[in-house]
Amino acid sequence: MARQTVSHEDGAIYEFTPDLEAITTIDPGTDLTIETRDSLDGAVQDESDVIESVPEEVNAATGPIAIEGATPGDVLRVEIEEIRLAEAQGRVITIDGFGLLDRHEDIDAPRTRMTPVEDGTIAFADLEVPVDPVIGTIGVAPDSESYTTLVPHDHGGNLDTTDVTAGNVIYFPVFQDGAMLAMGDCKAAMADGEMCGTGSEIATEIDATVEVIDAPAIDLERPLVETPDSWKTIASAETLQAACELANRDAIDLLRAEHGFDATDAYMASSLVGGLEISQVVDPLVTVRNAVPKAYLSDPF
Repeated sequence: MARQTVSHEDGAIYEFTPDLEAITTIDPGTDLTIETRDSLDGAVQDESDVIESVPEEVNAATGPIAIEGATPGDVLRVEIEEIRLAEAQGRVITIDGFGLLDRHEDIDAPRTRMTPVEDGTIAFADLEVPVDPVIGTIGVAPDSESYTTLVPHDHGGNLDTTDVTAGNVIYFPVFQDGAMLAMGDCKAAMADGEMCGTGSEIATEIDATVEVIDAPAIDLERPLVETPDSWKTIASAETLQAACELANRDAIDLLRAEHGFDATDAYMASSLVGGLEISQVVDPLVTVRNAVPKAYLSDPF
């Protein structure tokens, strides 16, 4: 099957809504290349370019892409095969009113630092950081509410999760016909937490294959990531505590389905074999994941 390219120039969204209209429709199994622009829409090209406040439109997500046959109750499987950097430099910024240490008196905002890419690393001052691209915003049309591309929720969105990277698979619940997949806001490198509010923001080309799982064995409510050795539930909420509770609940559901545990035994097992990880703490909601090694959990679908 010929590879199909979908570009941000074909269409991009700044809000995930229940009534998204697709810019293209693909069959399951189509080999895709998705071209994305940087999260700041090219507004920052050198260190004299600063962003004074969070833009009304940020994190453009290429799409939406409708997947033929996807209906509510299905699960969308997105295999991320490769993420290529599409420009020679990224940018890390601070913005007034945004970030974990916003308003701390020794933290300047706005500020921009460009991060040139060379020989598999990005340069930040005298630091050389390995290139490790991440898709920051990825999701589907939500169930009933609308969310800007700055916000993470059950549909995905601005998850800013380092595991959303090449070699991994991310699964989404399908809420609307066609699913309406969109993605963007990539980073050349980013740490868990995304503390200052950005990674090294950069344009990319993403190779991915999308499949539809109908009649899944579990009722998936939120995104789930599969790495080579773990299954990681992903949850977003207003507080870290609430997000951890959701991610733990989802892991418990997987353990119950696998082992026939009741809720309490699954809860106790999660305390032995799970592992909470922080994705990001800077967006309007915070995002965490709970990792269960595949030694204790087989394919839940």
